[in-house]
Amino acid sequence: MFRIKRLYLFMLQSFVPVLIMTFFICLFIVLMQFLWRYIDDLVGKGLGFDVIGELFFYAALTMVPMALPLAILLASLMTFGNLGERFELTAMKAGGVSLLKTMKPLTILMCFIAVGAFFFQNNVLPVAQTKMWTLLYSMRQKSPEVEIPEGVFYDQIPGVNLFVEHKDRETGTLYDMTIYDISRGFDNARIILADSGRLSVTEAKTHMLLSLYDGEQFENLREGNSAGRSANQPYRRETFSQKDILIAFDNNFNRIDEGNMRNQYIGKNISELSATIDSVESRVDSIGNIYAKTLVETSYLNIPHTHRVYRDTIWVDEIQQPVELTEPIPLDSLFSARTNSIRKSFVNNAITKVQRLKQDYEFRSYSMNDDRKTIRMHQIEMHKKFTLSFACIIFFFIGAPLGAIIRKGGLGTPLVISVFLFIVYYIIDNSGYKMARDDKMVVWEGIWLSSMVLFPLGIFFTYKAVNDSGVFNFDAYKNFFARLTGRRKRELVLKEIVMDDVNVPEVYTLVSDFDGKLDELSRRLGKNKLVAFVRGYFNPDIRKLRDDMNKIIEYLSNTRDGQVIKAINMYPFEIKASNIAQIRNVNGQLFYLLNKEMTAASDSHEPANDNDYDSKNQD
Repeated sequence: MFRIKRLYLFMLQSFVPVLIMTFFICLFIVLMQFLWRYIDDLVGKGLGFDVIGELFFYAALTMVPMALPLAILLASLMTFGNLGERFELTAMKAGGVSLLKTMKPLTILMCFIAVGAFFFQNNVLPVAQTKMWTLLYSMRQKSPEVEIPEGVFYDQIPGVNLFVEHKDRETGTLYDMTIYDISRGFDNARIILADSGRLSVTEAKTHMLLSLYDGEQFENLREGNSAGRSANQPYRRETFSQKDILIAFDNNFNRIDEGNMRNQYIGKNISELSATIDSVESRVDSIGNIYAKTLVETSYLNIPHTHRVYRDTIWVDEIQQPVELTEPIPLDSLFSARTNSIRKSFVNNAITKVQRLKQDYEFRSYSMNDDRKTIRMHQIEMHKKFTLSFACIIFFFIGAPLGAIIRKGGLGTPLVISVFLFIVYYIIDNSGYKMARDDKMVVWEGIWLSSMVLFPLGIFFTYKAVNDSGVFNFDAYKNFFARLTGRRKRELVLKEIVMDDVNVPEVYTLVSDFDGKLDELSRRLGKNKLVAFVRGYFNPDIRKLRDDMNKIIEYLSNTRDGQVIKAINMYPFEIKASNIAQIRNVNGQLFYLLNKEMTAASDSHEPANDNDYDSKNQD
């Protein structure tokens, strides 16, 4: 009987609820971003809650590829950060369970999520994108709700400008109205002044009914296509106590056909994308071959590309062989021998022909570029079917080890780190997409650029977490760069408790032998700095000298003399041709200090003990 281990069940119970919570939080955030972006297309249109809810549902499905990787990163950071903060990871490691074994059930879960993300990208996302963009375009084309402002002209009614001095918001009555009707053209404008009026929409929502009271109407009677421009133009003036005007104004919500959007690259799965790419590539290749054949067979100087010959009882077309000239054609003399009018006609004909050919080739190039862009967009959409699955795995292997390293749970530090990493991922991914779209980079390189950048980061964090390395130990990075640049310094201090005292004559002998070997090495290297550098870099004796120097430093670290500690801190970490003089200077200081100690010990006729060292240090 199959049974999940208790450790694996514990990890799944710790991770899955956090993943669900962070997923809906991230989805809500990106959905709000969508709302702020398209808020102008939704507000003031009189749309029902069912239509807006349907749009948000499809928009939420469309935002899953952006929210899912961020949710996995944040959930893995929080889960392993909580485990590290409660020392549960330490207990697992103490029990012999490695970090990779702890991550094993979640890794399997990530594989299932990646497979599900692929099928979501291939089967669900095209339908959701088609319906979302269809709804959004339909909302953009819907006429806004009529809301007449006070004191300004309202121009949202097609062909009509309406001015209202003030209005009664309870009854909806409009006062002191001025209407400019330019629906029949500016020359046939109609001006209406009314003391009051009411505005309503017909039951079918296809027309607006404007009821006016106590006003006048002025109308120009001249036809718009009249050729006369006399000073006296006929017009009509009408005084009315009540007048009804019917204005065409479609206020219904009409959905556009999904077929056009379904044929776009955003509404196709992998098989449909592949079929479209193959068909467009075949068309591009065939058109390119036709253009190339036409270019080769174009006649120049009225010389045809082929000529007919009679061979073997039939007429065949052969390629015209190039004409070999015994001497160059004197074009300048032939051109100058003509009259000015003929020369001008030659130039004009040449310019006209060149412009015609240029326009023809530009039109061909534009059509070819459109087809190539179609191919690139379909290829981009095909690669994006796989990038979401790979991004989910990458973000897990970044978040889980990083959470085990920082050992901080909650929403504080994990949220900051995950947002920073996701911003980096989004910038790289968006840049790669634009470069692939604009043909600045190969399609697969641009779409997979963000994954290629973050994949080594996931390997690095996983390696550091498995080996318990300090990723955020800034002293380690400081020492690394100091060692790399040769500026690292020793920081030895006096020990409070010394178990083994320093034998001064013995260490004096060690320093003397070391200094002698250093002199011999310096003579062998020579005075030429370049030669000394090359010889010193490949010299095997330097390793032995470095061991001798480290032995002296380790032995003298037990001294009770602060000046000796200060001197050995000046020893470099590596022996090079450039720092031999520095090492010899340190040796000279040690000779002086050691001689001073041996002289003080001989004057007292007693072996140097702890009390002598303490009194010297106090002096």
